[in-house]
Amino acid sequence: MPPTNKQPADPRASTASILCWKQGALGQAADDSLAREEPLEIRVKGESVAVTMRTPGHDEELALGFLLSEGVITGAGDVLEVDPCQQGEAALLGNMLSVFLAPKVGIDLAKLKRNVYASSSCGLCGKASIESVHAHFPPLAKREPLVVAETLLQLPAKLRAGQETFDKTGGLHAAGLFDAEGNLLTLHEDVGRHNAVDKVLGRSMLDGDFPLDHRVLMVSGRASFEILQKALAGRVPIICAVSAPSSLAVEFAQENGQTLVGFLRGDTFNVYSHPERITGLVS
Repeated sequence: MPPTNKQPADPRASTASILCWKQGALGQAADDSLAREEPLEIRVKGESVAVTMRTPGHDEELALGFLLSEGVITGAGDVLEVDPCQQGEAALLGNMLSVFLAPKVGIDLAKLKRNVYASSSCGLCGKASIESVHAHFPPLAKREPLVVAETLLQLPAKLRAGQETFDKTGGLHAAGLFDAEGNLLTLHEDVGRHNAVDKVLGRSMLDGDFPLDHRVLMVSGRASFEILQKALAGRVPIICAVSAPSSLAVEFAQENGQTLVGFLRGDTFNVYSHPERITGLVS
């Protein structure tokens, strides 16, 4: 059934009329909350460089995080302004942003478009992917302890407690940034796990908390290569995931000096790379 025309208080959620089958019987029609998904077109120097499907809200942070992870910018100082476009249907719906870069920032738009296409089309894999990332982001060098093992165990519950729209829809990923004491600094939800990470990176740039070499990133799902790449762009040393990492994510973390933690739930977790940043692992 198509979504109704109701306008929800939460712009990240929509409403649909559904029929629910339960215990062998069909119930009456009811309203159900859905995670909202719409395209966002990101434009640089007047040209479209990417279209991503995202949950509306915090689009400026998403655009900044995306450009950081693509190696276009290195911080908020590289950006003069981020404005909604004023022309076209996408602009009328609030689904188009223009990013104005500082004069010092050089950019090859054709190369950027090729890189974005290759990444979204899985045109790179394995070693080629890792080496291409190294062109923009060197491996992390600092390896001193940063966080206590027991602190990591607290992160999933804190992340889950902040997922307001997930409570309504059950359909959003989340990414949260924590300090070494386990305090939640910023959290964003999105239908795309990579978008949620981009929004966290963008928010940190706008807040002046950058680079993130003293922070811990926690994601609600699995840890993929793209998430590790984005974390490296932000210089995040510890990445934690509720679910499993991919093989390429583990390889990437090992080669780039990142501490990767997976299956962080309950009172257990697995450390896949560089455990030296976590104290209390040996009793």
